[in-house]
Amino acid sequence: MRLNKYMAECGMCSRREADRLIEEGRVFVNGMAATLGTQVTETDSVTVNGKELGSKNEKKVYIYYKPVGVTCTEKDKHAKVTVTDSVKLPVRVTYAGRLDKDSEGLLLLTNDGELIDKLMRGANRHEKEYVVKVQKEITEEFIKKMGQGVYLKELDTTTRPCEIHQTGKYTFQIILTQGLNRQIRRMCQTFGYEVKQLKRIRINDLTIGTLKPGQYRELSGEEQKALYSGVGL
Repeated sequence: MRLNKYMAECGMCSRREADRLIEEGRVFVNGMAATLGTQVTETDSVTVNGKELGSKNEKKVYIYYKPVGVTCTEKDKHAKVTVTDSVKLPVRVTYAGRLDKDSEGLLLLTNDGELIDKLMRGANRHEKEYVVKVQKEITEEFIKKMGQGVYLKELDTTTRPCEIHQTGKYTFQIILTQGLNRQIRRMCQTFGYEVKQLKRIRINDLTIGTLKPGQYRELSGEEQKALYSGVGL
């Protein structure tokens, strides 16, 4: 199979990230520098950054309640606490759909790069639901304009129309089908609102449930089957 797919199935990273590592000359197959499109078998020796890649893992998926203050990264010298510091699992995992340090809630952790690819592709329009609190009173006009789509000058793009409804004087729930960088915060800032709390409570059919900040659990067989079916795997 193609090297990037093999790396993804080993839980190393997504296919896109694998291609980047290959282009940077950090991947070797049987001692030779790999190129995009390299084909491998399970008998080949694949090394990344000088470390040999293990065999393909049994696919594992976990739901993690990321607390505020935890950074979605594997290595960052400026991050005080990272996801990998907070979650100790028997397999190497990475996250699908990051949350910024100041946000909390549902994060999917998996060793399946193919699943990450499917969840991260904006064209697939997977739903992500959030509970948001802002610093000033919400108006009907704000809710209407947020739902219609917002032009984000910094990213030079307009967000997709979305489902949004007010839940309190300062709170609302919103369902997005894309994952632009700090999207909800940028959308709110456009109308003079500052996000004070942001919590993701759902990805597709998976919810945060009764998990508390810092807790995690492995998906049941039925949950994992439904997740894979929902993303076309």
